[in-house]
Amino acid sequence: MKKLAVKEQLTIGGALRIMPGMPTLARTFLIASLLLGSLLGGAPAALAQNTPGSIDAPASATSAPDPAQTLTRLSTQLDDLKTTFNSKSSNASLTDLRSQAGEVQQQADQLVQTLTPELESLQTRLTVLGPPPATGAPPETPAVSQQRRQLDHDKAKLDSQIKQAQLLSQDAIKLASQIVAAHNAQFQAQLGSRTDSPLGIGFWRNLKKSFPDDLARVQHVKALLFEEAGIAWEPDNRWPLLLCLIGAVLLIVPGRALCERIALALASRYMPDGHLRRSAIAVTFTLSVTLSIGLAAWLVYLGFNWNDTLDEDVESFAQAIVRTVFFAAFTAGLGRALLSVRHPSWRLPALTKFTARSLRWFPWLLGGAFLLLGFLERLNTFAGASLPATVCTRAFLALLITGLVGAALLRAKRARTTQRQEGEKPPQHAIWVGALFGFAALGVIVAWLAVLTGYVALGFFLSWQTLWIGMIVASLYLLSHLQRDLFDVLLAPRGRSGQRLQSTFNVQPATLEQASTVFSAAAQILLLLVAVGTLLVPFGGGPQDIFSHIGNVFSALQVGRLTIKPGAIFNAVLVFALGMVAVRIVRKWLAEQFLPKTTMDVGMQNSLVTLLNYIAVVIVFALALRTADVSLESLTWIASALSVGIGFGLQAIVSNFISGLILLAERPVKVGDWVSMPGVEGDIRRINVRATEIQLSDRSTMIVPNSQFITQNLRNVTHGNALGRVKLSLPMPLDTDASKVREIMLEALNANEATLDTPAPVVTLDDITTSAMTFTGVAYVRSPREASAVKSALLFDILSRLAKSQLPLSTPQSMIVRNLGPLGEDSPAAPM
Repeated sequence: MKKLAVKEQLTIGGALRIMPGMPTLARTFLIASLLLGSLLGGAPAALAQNTPGSIDAPASATSAPDPAQTLTRLSTQLDDLKTTFNSKSSNASLTDLRSQAGEVQQQADQLVQTLTPELESLQTRLTVLGPPPATGAPPETPAVSQQRRQLDHDKAKLDSQIKQAQLLSQDAIKLASQIVAAHNAQFQAQLGSRTDSPLGIGFWRNLKKSFPDDLARVQHVKALLFEEAGIAWEPDNRWPLLLCLIGAVLLIVPGRALCERIALALASRYMPDGHLRRSAIAVTFTLSVTLSIGLAAWLVYLGFNWNDTLDEDVESFAQAIVRTVFFAAFTAGLGRALLSVRHPSWRLPALTKFTARSLRWFPWLLGGAFLLLGFLERLNTFAGASLPATVCTRAFLALLITGLVGAALLRAKRARTTQRQEGEKPPQHAIWVGALFGFAALGVIVAWLAVLTGYVALGFFLSWQTLWIGMIVASLYLLSHLQRDLFDVLLAPRGRSGQRLQSTFNVQPATLEQASTVFSAAAQILLLLVAVGTLLVPFGGGPQDIFSHIGNVFSALQVGRLTIKPGAIFNAVLVFALGMVAVRIVRKWLAEQFLPKTTMDVGMQNSLVTLLNYIAVVIVFALALRTADVSLESLTWIASALSVGIGFGLQAIVSNFISGLILLAERPVKVGDWVSMPGVEGDIRRINVRATEIQLSDRSTMIVPNSQFITQNLRNVTHGNALGRVKLSLPMPLDTDASKVREIMLEALNANEATLDTPAPVVTLDDITTSAMTFTGVAYVRSPREASAVKSALLFDILSRLAKSQLPLSTPQSMIVRNLGPLGEDSPAAPM
């Protein structure tokens, strides 16, 4: 059981503990677990881990604890936290107290969420039973009365427990706020404290005076560590220790190189050549260094504590060193991956070869500085070092860290200068990069001035913050590139996954590009929130505070009777998205597989698919509203506010919507019909919820509101009969052989392949005037859309046949007007 507790303390939750005397050092691996862990969705899990000393979860996951016992336990724990916080002599860490108060609040909220459905279930059962019988009404059966009393009792009990849990949650939030305020006050007091300057003789006099005692304490710690090492070298523990040490060496030396080679081989084989491969390789290199060195340190610790032989204080010291090694390795691995000196084509930042080469050793130096920082700080705490020794150590560490940062800035500037001297133009950096370098330089200067003037705590804090912020920004930069490249590849219209999405769900390429942009922006916002929350760690906060604050703001945000809850909204969006995908799949199955095998015509199939799609969308929308805890009662005020607008401004839209439903139900027109309206004639291509698309003869599309099909006269050419009618009229001279003309026209009508035998073509003599006889031929074709083309072909054929038979068409008579002169002589005729 002790070994299990040790392993739990080495998890991310254990890394959140704060070391005495240094508020930020014990959160060493938090940046790696939050930012790099968010790549695999691990940030929420990391935030949900229990810290050492926190409230333990129930022992059995299968048996639910009694709510009354849970409330009693939470109340007792909250009272103990208040007592510890109010005790002036307590040495408990304020951050640990705040973390435990937050866990009490989370468990109280979880209890409320667990009991609320039970309360709603009881209320539903009471509603089914109905109210008690009124005075004078027939009494109900004893069983029903007993059941109602039991339900009322259980409901009152649950309601009381829910209210008690809500009060506990509010008290825990209030206590956490008080702890944060006290932590900030203590933190400001520490930063404002001043000691003797290292440039003065008093600083070194105090250090010399306390040196013998500090040396004795260090000798005591040394003896204790050697004693524990001797126990670990005993025969029973020797072989596990040797195996762990060998495993640690193998992890650091060949293990890391082997992992990187395997990762490179897999990336080259399975990843497309582009930005995603670069960012994935950078993340892999960072993790390889972090895990190889960190796990090696953990193996060394495990070897020395194989049979739980370490003393409790030594065990705590060793665990802190392991966490420090993890963060130091992460610092070195992240810097190495971003610089990528040996492989410039894999480099993510816009750094020249001069800058990368000049900074190649600084990631390892900064990681070593942080390892030294953690070791010395923990050693001072373990040994109980005097105040002068602690101040001297922190002054040295502050100057060391800021000195390394300053040297890195100077080398980077010198590299750009060298590049300009060699005739190359350095790459242009973004504004935030220049601002970051400027703040880093300012932090270095202020930290040195603070240490040299005696404000060692302030200088130490600034030096640590410089390293902390640099790691957060570098991690955010790396993960931002990774998530953006990942979405670009997964949702690329021409990529493998993008083409599969297009073929499976009938998604348009533009939709994929928009989805990639939206998902990338959402992931970027989430990373920014985690990064900002991580920046609050030295101040007693964390990413959980950011999300908790956002959740509290939205949980209290009400619009009328509608309460906005981020979690419920996310679940509703997820339900709506999955429901729409299911609707699309079912609609595609109906339209392409099932309905074509039935006896329905194409127009009926389209109408049925459209109508079922509308019904399914309404059902999915209702389910999403139910998931978001939105009832129709909470939307009544919205309907009331929009009633006037619906009655006036939206009247046409509502009318068109209802008309569209009528068109789909009664089917006076359907997809494929040829309709004629005032100013519009063409084929119906699609009936939408508001308007209908009609394709005209010139291939253009006319959008006609659905209400016009209901309120105006409509000619549906193909509604009752889908046949097309071809009518020809030919004027012939009076001396023409009528029977011969009729014979020629019938031959032409019957000879055309497009004309139907039933009804048979007919030729009639319609009219005889003083100048011509008019013959009319009528034939039918399969569709009205063919009538125009068939008529033209028939006319060409009939004219050819008439010409061969030497039967001319009738020509209009010419009228000649003569102008008579004054003597009655004829003048030249002028044709009119």
